[in-house]
Amino acid sequence: MKVLVTGGGTGGHIYPAIALIQAIREQDPSASFLYVGTENGLENTIVPKHDIPFKTIEISGFKRKLSFENVKTVQRFLKGTADAKKMIRDFQPDVALGTGGYVAGPVIYAAAKSGVPSIIHEQNSIPGLTNKFLSRYAKHVAVSFEEAKAYFPKGKSVFTGNPRASEVVHAEKINVKKEFGFQDHLPVVMIVGGSRGAKPIHDAFLEALPQLSDKQCQYLYITGSVHYDKVKERISEVGVPHDHVVVRPFIHNMPNVLASIDAIVSRAGATTLAEITALGIPSILIPSPYVTKNHQEMNARTLEKVGAAVVHKESEWSGAKLQADIENIFQNGKESEMKKAAHSMAVPDAAERLYELMKSTALK
Repeated sequence: MKVLVTGGGTGGHIYPAIALIQAIREQDPSASFLYVGTENGLENTIVPKHDIPFKTIEISGFKRKLSFENVKTVQRFLKGTADAKKMIRDFQPDVALGTGGYVAGPVIYAAAKSGVPSIIHEQNSIPGLTNKFLSRYAKHVAVSFEEAKAYFPKGKSVFTGNPRASEVVHAEKINVKKEFGFQDHLPVVMIVGGSRGAKPIHDAFLEALPQLSDKQCQYLYITGSVHYDKVKERISEVGVPHDHVVVRPFIHNMPNVLASIDAIVSRAGATTLAEITALGIPSILIPSPYVTKNHQEMNARTLEKVGAAVVHKESEWSGAKLQADIENIFQNGKESEMKKAAHSMAVPDAAERLYELMKSTALK
């Protein structure tokens, strides 16, 4: 099977696509792929590292206000569609998959207009503009949250889950306490705000640090490169023992580390939630309010509803609430309940589900 894949801009669009490609390669070593992204997008650095053939088109998103840039965007869309059609003629795919981001627009549109059966994958509970537009042309819409079905044409949506879950559920556990120099008898909580960090999460942790330092947990603090120096300085000022709070700007083997921690404090991006449900990690979620239609909060509330997560709006978040949440999870017996609830939402065979949908679509 020859598969055209597109999606980019953020890791939330890229990593599910890569996870799916890896799963297909395991089941069908003869499958071939072409990934179409943009030169300036994150996909340009991530995708080639996974030995996936990669080509680019130029595209940008629409501005919400009237702007001459929107005229340029239309021009780029038309040229991107023409460029994508040429790539499609050369590659001759059996099926096309779009995982979101601006680049998916012209590529999946071109595929559909070229007669290539196409599927789009929506990671969030509220879809973005690109996928809503493409749902008119795609044969199927694969969703990660049942709530997303309401935004797409009736009868097109299929619940598959997020392929990233299939990847991390098989992640090999490591001895996280030994690797980072933690004590053996205390649980490990990861604090993370994404690749560039999330200032409110950092501020709350630093505020609570004097009270947290003598409590019942230890912390693996992934700051992102922007906040790393400030956090290190603040921790030194407080005088927290090195075996109690370990700070890193980033971690390369994140799935393996996630498989080994006891709880997490993070944003509520779709890929993150796929990972933590697949692994059954109790979570404290502070959704970013700076995303389209507040979709992170909607994502997070689905976990809160079943008892898998504690959710706080950024405007209501504080060090005191972080301290109270940590105590509630580990002192009041909530940890095991939250683990079970998180596991109940997991779709560990998401990649396999999406692959089956792609195969059946390609045959029609």
